[in-house]
Amino acid sequence: MTATYPARGADLDGLVADVTRSDATLRRFLHGLPGVDQVGAEARAAALGTRSIKTTAKAFALDLAIRMVDLTTLEGQDTPGKVRALAAKAMRPDPADPTCPSVAAVCVYPDMVADVKQVLGDSGVHIAAVATAFPSGRAAMDIKLADTRDAVEAGADEIDMVIDRGAFLSGRYLQVFEEIAAVREACARPDGTSAHLKVIFETGELQTYDNVRRVSWLAMLAGAHFIKTSTGKVQPAATLPVTLVMLEAVRDFREATGRMVGVKPAGGIRTAKDAVKYLVTVNEVAGQDWLDPDWFRFGASTLLNDLLMQRTKMTTGRYSGPDYFTLD
Repeated sequence: MTATYPARGADLDGLVADVTRSDATLRRFLHGLPGVDQVGAEARAAALGTRSIKTTAKAFALDLAIRMVDLTTLEGQDTPGKVRALAAKAMRPDPADPTCPSVAAVCVYPDMVADVKQVLGDSGVHIAAVATAFPSGRAAMDIKLADTRDAVEAGADEIDMVIDRGAFLSGRYLQVFEEIAAVREACARPDGTSAHLKVIFETGELQTYDNVRRVSWLAMLAGAHFIKTSTGKVQPAATLPVTLVMLEAVRDFREATGRMVGVKPAGGIRTAKDAVKYLVTVNEVAGQDWLDPDWFRFGASTLLNDLLMQRTKMTTGRYSGPDYFTLD
């Protein structure tokens, strides 16, 4: 296994079969990927974070960011009433402005999926459910698969799974690969369709950018539809340099295999200014194809309100108070 990316146009099935023959072959492949220049990645992220956009583009960026939000509540105190209210907000983020777009999805625990579905109906807002022993990822495989199937059966359109970071950090790459592949199979529905699978890395625990690149390729080879930074329960959560490395990975993976994979930074993205930094980075690193809710999401609970405040400011010329919109 050479220390380079696969050749452009590589056969994905053949590549998967080749690199997953054993832990050793998968390890050689992942450790043969080009290393990440830490200083360079952080410097580029910092430079992109200083880019400004024109006023005319800002309105578009705010609406796009709203459409990319996975409105999230993942607390032990979540109630049916709370998640139903969140679902209503997801469909009409600003009830006073019918031109305000809806968000991409509502993300909840699996036992709350049915309550969210009652509200969302066929609105087009997706239902995402965390699964596989979120947020630790430490459970027996049959429990993880049952967790996933229960969420899909309840009506989840998307499953956000967490990898076993202990397995990854100890080099048991094939175990992680096989778990992701098995969870993707568990996302299948009886009608032949499948819930989309987002794979959460918990990048704050992965220690190096090289590990972020490796786990990105590992998840994509295993069939992830999205790769996601964090659970939001560990600090640091999403950062611009980590997201940049993941965007490079999905860009290079598509160039090599022809398959497109989405990216979801989650945790710690709270302001419209932060969101615009991420959108600029998506455009500059991965390209315009990823500037779409089908391929880029924000995992957030507080970001939406700031986006709405900035949007109102552009429309009316004045800021609304922080309690003008519902607090989630």
